[in-house]
Amino acid sequence: MSELIEHLRGIFEHLGPVRTRRMFGGYGLYHDGVMFGLVADDSLYLKTDGESVARFEARGLGPFTYRHRGREVAMSYYMAPAEVLEDPQEAALWGRRAYEAALRARAAQSD
Repeated sequence: MSELIEHLRGIFEHLGPVRTRRMFGGYGLYHDGVMFGLVADDSLYLKTDGESVARFEARGLGPFTYRHRGREVAMSYYMAPAEVLEDPQEAALWGRRAYEAALRARAAQSD
């Protein structure tokens, strides 16, 4: 397991228990069974939605993208601000926002 994954488990301690699961060459970060983060290429991305994406865009942080059938596909996970990796309080704040965005997305799917 990468050092970054171990670090993330610790830095998100104020959010609550965080589990990781290997997926697509990276990892998913889960809190209470809900995926709120994605680690790909040793970078952390956090779940966004219409309510939260502006915070990321205002800081010049972009979405996770991948190539599919010759075109670039953007997901609703945006690069985390650097301070999330350094400060447990910031990690809890941004992690909580990402978790709430994931909950809203889940609720919208069940409607």
